[in-house]
Amino acid sequence: MTVKLSVITDNPTDPASFEQHYGEHKQLATKLPNLQRAEFAKVFPKEDGSPTPKWRTADLYFADYDTAVAALSSPEGQALIHDAVTSATGGIDLLLSDIE
Repeated sequence: MTVKLSVITDNPTDPASFEQHYGEHKQLATKLPNLQRAEFAKVFPKEDGSPTPKWRTADLYFADYDTAVAALSSPEGQALIHDAVTSATGGIDLLLSDIE
């Protein structure tokens, strides 16, 4: 069973500042123990010029639920969570999913 942690970032209050820091945040994510794969994406702007529904997504893959929870509980995971909460000024959603 592969497990995916999806991180969905809302529109930041200061997009330029958020983007300037995002490279460092991605580096923290790739240091999670037993991470199998990571995908990072930026949401396209809407064609009508209105704000995007969300700003960025990240999908982090692990072998199973226990491995994902252990990774997030590790010092690296705690550093990543702290960084995400403090840098995502618009808010974030975290979803832990079983890949079918």
